[in-house]
Amino acid sequence: MFDIISDSFFIPLASPNKLVYWECICKLFTIMDNQLSFGVERDVLVDELQYYFEQTNAADFSEEELVGTDSRSKANWMLRRLEHYGWLEIETDKSYVQRVNFKEYAVKIVKTLLEIAEGKQIEYQGYIYTIYSLVRSNTDHPGVVLMQILENTDLLITGLKNLNSSIKHYIDELTRHKTVAEIMDALFNDYITNIVDKAYHRLLTSDNVSKFRPEIIERLENKSRSKAYMEKAAAEIAGIKEVSREEAEELVYHYLHGIVSAFQNMDDILKEINQKNTQYQRSAVNRARFMLTGSEDVRGQIKELLIGINEEITREQMNLGGIYRIDFLEELIRIYSVSCIDEKSFYSPVEGRKEFKPEEISEAEPDLELRQEKLRRMAQKMQKVLSPAKINAYVRAQLGEKKEQTVIGIKIFWSA
Repeated sequence: MFDIISDSFFIPLASPNKLVYWECICKLFTIMDNQLSFGVERDVLVDELQYYFEQTNAADFSEEELVGTDSRSKANWMLRRLEHYGWLEIETDKSYVQRVNFKEYAVKIVKTLLEIAEGKQIEYQGYIYTIYSLVRSNTDHPGVVLMQILENTDLLITGLKNLNSSIKHYIDELTRHKTVAEIMDALFNDYITNIVDKAYHRLLTSDNVSKFRPEIIERLENKSRSKAYMEKAAAEIAGIKEVSREEAEELVYHYLHGIVSAFQNMDDILKEINQKNTQYQRSAVNRARFMLTGSEDVRGQIKELLIGINEEITREQMNLGGIYRIDFLEELIRIYSVSCIDEKSFYSPVEGRKEFKPEEISEAEPDLELRQEKLRRMAQKMQKVLSPAKINAYVRAQLGEKKEQTVIGIKIFWSA
């Protein structure tokens, strides 16, 4: 890579004056981007940079050699430094006018950095629909079309992997937030806005791969079985890649197989994205709930202890091993009263199985006197038990010779 890019290319963006360098690069790129080419007369660029340095909101230099110099000198110095670091090249045309151009690789890097700074999200529907349209098209240049399909498929897969990684980044960032407000701000104002609304939601709805994938795979597989298509595509790719027809045909098979495999295996990436999205939202809610929990039960006390330990480690800038040097850890036990007894307090633990030891059975002679006494008591008890015969005998004794008797308004008749 460094045979193409200068060794000092990234020095401006890593120097103390990186903000000044970046703002000047962006201004120069904006000016050149509006031209027919990335070449502009030097004096025009010097005037623009001079105007930038004269603004009150321009970033300050920390270069000692520039202290006290005027804005035009700073503008010329900036062009010379960017040329020295390999961002620009200055050439003189036939009219002896100097023109400034961005290096080809510098243009690509600046565009990428601008997309990162602007938070630009990938439009998955653009890639999917382009692939879908190219696959269905009837063209006289199948080799070129196949390479375009391959390129868009690679961009689509790369975008999905970046989305997968960015969700993991947000999950890792959750541990940096110390308050409920920070957690909710990260969830609703950052994650929901930049991930869910811009990419994830569309990926499940309008940009859903499943709407186009079956036909894309079917048409590509049909092309791989078409001899006429393979010969024409191989002949075209052989001329583009400058390889033999046999090698070009192998490339065509390789491209088709790679594209089909990418679409068939796309579900694994989508499944992991769904899992991480669910994991992030659950983690954010659980962490906020944990921060809000405050009570005298065991969970609340453990939460307070962990928060205190974390604050102390952060304040003293300790590593995780420094927890043993925190003084208040020796005074963590605290007794408190409760209003009711936990139902588990009445729980009797299950005892383990014990060894059985049988007792000896002794042969004892029965006690006859005790036996007779028990029989006598049983007979007395049986005599007191009422029965129809005893009731009839009692009534006969009370009536005597009488045939009827009135007792409490009830007439009792007796018949022998």
